[in-house]
Amino acid sequence: MLVGALYVQVHIPGAGSLKEKRRIVKSMIAKVQNRFNVSIAELESENLWQRAAIGIAMVGDNREHLERQLQFVLNFLDSEPRWEVIKVEVEWN
Repeated sequence: MLVGALYVQVHIPGAGSLKEKRRIVKSMIAKVQNRFNVSIAELESENLWQRAAIGIAMVGDNREHLERQLQFVLNFLDSEPRWEVIKVEVEWN
């Protein structure tokens, strides 16, 4: 069994409040969960208006398949016009 994990930091330039930031982040988390069936959560930076850190995890038995699916998730996150992906880390267990 393999576990692939992404750590993604984003900058949300249009967020003028924590409420607006949370609305954007929660919306994207729900979209990713529904579209890709992965585990996803906001990890840190909860009190910063324009920053968010998101963790994504996927379990499988084929590393190539997991890499491809995580890349699809990353491409989807990167296509969001309300934010800019500024850091990505990948881990394998």
